[in-house]
Parts: sequence; structure tokens; C-alpha cells
Amino acid sequence: MENISILDAGIIALLGYAVVFFGIILLMGVVTLMGKIFVAIENKNKPAAAAAAPAAAPVVAEAPVAPGSAGALKLHDVEPKTAAMIMAIVADKLGKPLNELRFISIKEVK
Repeated sequence: MENISILDAGIIALLGYAVVFFGIILLMGVVTLMGKIFVAIENKNKPAAAAAAPAAAPVVAEAPVAPGSAGALKLHDVEPKTAAMIMAIVADKLGKPLNELRFISIKEVK
């Protein structure tokens, strides 16, 4: 086994990294190209009448309440993830299941 210098090892490592990144970039290009081809094919197969028709305004229907939930929750300057953590902590401290508690609103105190 031949001893190689640190400079030679660095050059070999950089060439290896370059080959890997080139392969990744090439693969990314192929995937992007295939995506554009499939989108073009999909748009080509759509009927022209459907594309010409204006899109109707979405109807906002109130979603049915999930079983075990207590209804809507108003969040005031609080992210949903933070609100979920607060509700879980309160349920844990009270020793009750979360579906037995009702949270009306959560507001950050500033």
C-alpha cells in the first residue's frame, strides 16, 4: 500500500465530491425534464372546453365537527403547533383526555 500525501488525498476527495454532485445535478435535470414532459402531456389531453370555462368560486362549507371534539377554537397571535402543545400540557396536568376538555380560544399574553 502506497502512502499518499495529504494534498493528494485532498485532491482525490474533491474529485470524488465533484463526481457525486455532478451526478446529483444530472439526476435533478432529468427529473425536472420528465416533470415538464408529463405536465405538457396532461395539458394536451385535457378537453379545450374545460380549460376555457371559468373556474367557479369555491364554496366554503363548514366542515363537520370530528367525533369527540368540542367545536371551533380561535387562535389569537398563536401558531397552531404552539396551541396544540398548550392543549396537550393542560390535558396532562389535569389528568384528563384531551377530547373531554373544551378550549374556546388561545391568546398570547404580551
